[in-house]
Amino acid sequence: MKIIYAGTPEFAAVALEALYAAGHDITLVLTQPDRPAGRGMQLQASAVKQCALRHGTPVAQPVSLRLDGKYPEVAREAHALLHATPHDVMVVAAYGLILPRSVLDIAPLGCINIHGSLLPRWRGAAPIHRAIEAGDTETGITIMQMEEGLDTGPMLSIESVPISDDDTTGSLHDKLAALGGRMIVEALVRLERGDLPATPQPEAGANYAAKIAKEEAALDFTRPAEELARKIRAFNPFPGATGRVGDAVIKLWQARPVTAAASGAAGTVLSADAQNGIVVACGSGALLLTELQKPGGKRLAASEFLKGFALEGAHFA
Repeated sequence: MKIIYAGTPEFAAVALEALYAAGHDITLVLTQPDRPAGRGMQLQASAVKQCALRHGTPVAQPVSLRLDGKYPEVAREAHALLHATPHDVMVVAAYGLILPRSVLDIAPLGCINIHGSLLPRWRGAAPIHRAIEAGDTETGITIMQMEEGLDTGPMLSIESVPISDDDTTGSLHDKLAALGGRMIVEALVRLERGDLPATPQPEAGANYAAKIAKEEAALDFTRPAEELARKIRAFNPFPGATGRVGDAVIKLWQARPVTAAASGAAGTVLSADAQNGIVVACGSGALLLTELQKPGGKRLAASEFLKGFALEGAHFA
């Protein structure tokens, strides 16, 4: 099939690579404009753009697709390009721009989205983070027909995967990206032969996965240990959960709830040695911190971290 593909991060690049491997003709790729990244803040192409360029596919990077928005001239040029580009269907994955009705109506077979949750649960921008943070035991991929509502369109296929106790957003992202690539290839085979029925989403159980804000990273140790452990896993690798000790903001990358031998006020470091590890009192229970990072340092196992940062008797604010 001839496909226009719209996506930006690695999650979307995995599915794009799967479409190339399946022999589809990707006639155009839409992706977000290059953004500053890294310590030097140099402009960096998105993972999807890099994938498209490796395959010699034309790339467009409009800042908006809304004809009634802030950049109508940019949007008109993008619309003209979409109309002029031969395609049967548009496939979208984590693109980052809203597709207005004027875009959704262009492709003869419509716009199909690869979404990283079991819809209608976790509509929105951060479904993987929010599923882990909430303590869900499973998530998955939903292939859906796009409409103007936010992830509200009818479902074309859906598959679940379990969320293990040690899954982070990073590890779960990789599982779901691979699943999404396989599922979109299978869905397009069925679409081409006219065998891809759509099922309306139920409204029961619908909720919204808000975009992750950096200020959410700071942990409140008055909360239960199990909740904080989930948050640490949910915010790994971005934005990284944090705790403050004195003037130092320490990133906490891995932890698990434990029953502590001692007790203390929430945030108190109950132990910080090679034998017992770094154990911090919480509102209920305690956290065993197993991977940490001091400002300007590297991610380290707790035993290595303690060699360069004393925590005995310290307090996490």
